[in-house]
Amino acid sequence: MKRGLGDRVRALKVTLWTLIVPPTVWAGHFLFSYLWAAIHCAKLGGFPRFPAMYAIGTAVALLLIAGAGIVAHVQSRVPGDHPPHEQGTDTDRVRFLAFSTVLLAALSFVGVVFTAAPVLFLTDCR
Repeated sequence: MKRGLGDRVRALKVTLWTLIVPPTVWAGHFLFSYLWAAIHCAKLGGFPRFPAMYAIGTAVALLLIAGAGIVAHVQSRVPGDHPPHEQGTDTDRVRFLAFSTVLLAALSFVGVVFTAAPVLFLTDCR
């Protein structure tokens, strides 16, 4: 029996590993961005305008963060009591982790966009 994408996403469980995916991707993109700029400025003497490799890296980072956020958003919609999710039940733990992951994913998404923004506007390495 085939399951749809929505059913697969609902079947996934949010854990602490899911929680650290968005900020880790953001940190990796940040490191990639600064190394990329440093290498181009030191070796080529110039700051190239948004090359394909950088665009692909940024798109992959945004897709990973959005994917983690979508999975967490679906998990945070588990039926039950309204926030705050402060009880010791398994459902409240999942909902709390999911909501925290959604917030971290949103912050990380904005962070990646702001890390990539200078590449659009800067034209030299000074």
